[in-house]
Amino acid sequence: DSFTSVGPGVERMVEEVRELLPLAKIVVFSSDNMQDPEILKNTLQQIQKGKFDVLVGTQMLAKGHHFPLLTTVSIIDADSGLSGGDLRASERTFQLLHQVSGRAGRAQKKGHVYIQTRQMESSIIKALKKGDRESFIDAELDAREEADMPPFTRLVSLIVSGENQDYVQGYAKMMAMHAPTSDQYIIYGPAPAVLERLRGQYRYRFLVKASKSFNIQKLIQFWLDTIGNDNKVRIQVDVDPQSFY
Repeated sequence: DSFTSVGPGVERMVEEVRELLPLAKIVVFSSDNMQDPEILKNTLQQIQKGKFDVLVGTQMLAKGHHFPLLTTVSIIDADSGLSGGDLRASERTFQLLHQVSGRAGRAQKKGHVYIQTRQMESSIIKALKKGDRESFIDAELDAREEADMPPFTRLVSLIVSGENQDYVQGYAKMMAMHAPTSDQYIIYGPAPAVLERLRGQYRYRFLVKASKSFNIQKLIQFWLDTIGNDNKVRIQVDVDPQSFY
């Protein structure tokens, strides 16, 4: 009844590489097959010695590894990190793409980077093409200021979770009815969290936005004291949240 976004997947990418380069020696670099520290160490040594022609991997490849013989990096579905309603999605995506791009041409040989994107005009892609980190930061700050979002305001995330979906949803609605009101802040929600069900718990989210000078912690404490405790639900409060899932 619905469509779900599915990435290309490491295994599928390996299949396509084998079709295009049937004689190439391929190594898969992901958390699934690099859990053993000894396997990881040996694989990195073999890569540095040039024992493989193609590396197919996940974000693990971006994390500080030095591949002196690597000259070409291709980033597939680079826009995938921009979905999901995360305020810091652009920031995280730029950082990741910048790190991955930096794997190519780290020694004497010149490097090339190819990025698959559906958003050629985005500030992320433009900044990466120019190698201009500051232009991305300026564009991101302008967008956040226009949207009245951090660092120009403050946010607090409240996740209400529990085993019974109807009960959690009803409790979240009750919280909304008892939410304090003022023109000094805005309370959004409740709405299903991006990860609506996690480890058997149904999750609904509130997002509170206030000016930087407003005592937002005092507001949250007053709100929670008003509704009291209920052992059938858990309320997780995250001030200045780094994750929106």
